[in-house]
Amino acid sequence: MLLRRMSLSWRLLAPELKFKPHRLPPSADASLALESSTKRERTMSTLSSINDAFSTYADYLNSLNEKRERVVKASRDVTINSKKVIFQVHRISKNNREEVLEKAEKDLAAMTDQHMSRLVKELQGTDFWKLRRAYSPGVQEYVEAATFFKFCQTGNLLNLDEINASLLPLSDPSLEPLQINLLDYLLGLADLTGELMRLAIGRISEGEVEFAERICRFVLDIYRELTLVVPLMDDSYDMKTKMDIMLQSVLKIENACFSVRMRGSEYIPLLGSNDPSSFLLGVSDVEL
Repeated sequence: MLLRRMSLSWRLLAPELKFKPHRLPPSADASLALESSTKRERTMSTLSSINDAFSTYADYLNSLNEKRERVVKASRDVTINSKKVIFQVHRISKNNREEVLEKAEKDLAAMTDQHMSRLVKELQGTDFWKLRRAYSPGVQEYVEAATFFKFCQTGNLLNLDEINASLLPLSDPSLEPLQINLLDYLLGLADLTGELMRLAIGRISEGEVEFAERICRFVLDIYRELTLVVPLMDDSYDMKTKMDIMLQSVLKIENACFSVRMRGSEYIPLLGSNDPSSFLLGVSDVEL
């Protein structure tokens, strides 16, 4: 009953009551609008700077990827032409030594000027550290070809300083030149022993045992020195793998030279040879 009376009295008084909406003073409205505008400008400025930064990063990555592709192609060309130099040197014999080495020297110089120069120009500055995996196979093959030719020409090893000095004329003097790093040089040197093993076996088949023994001593010196260095190279899996292959090459050369010396009476250097040490002295050539 009491609740009904209170509800009836509230209905009678409700039309006389007028509720007005609460309004902020004009100064408060202006400050809120200014603050909202400032936040909007700040947000737009931040988004613009982020977009500019990511646009710069995208341009840099795109240019780096394009350069990587060019470096890979140049490295592939260096690899192909270095193999051609190696094949040319393998044609060497005691009868055509000067002719073969002269042709190989011209091929090596042409390959350096045409293909290695492209690699040098792409890698000037500091990019040769960023893109090492893209060009490393070509550089290793180049080191292998250059050292293989140098050994057949002079009997000596072409060192890293000499190789880098030969690349300096290809670089822009105002930029940091491409310098072949020690790891790529050693990897190329490890591959060199495989080519020397093939050369030694071929020379033995042609009767040049002394040359094969000189190759054997040279390869042994390389292997002995590298066994002291490789254990200190903790992060080079490739080098440790190539050391196993190098040991196999050393054993093949040693076994071939040992077999020739121990079984010399069964070894036929050349039918009809006039070598005083040959048991076929004075025997005429066999007509096939």
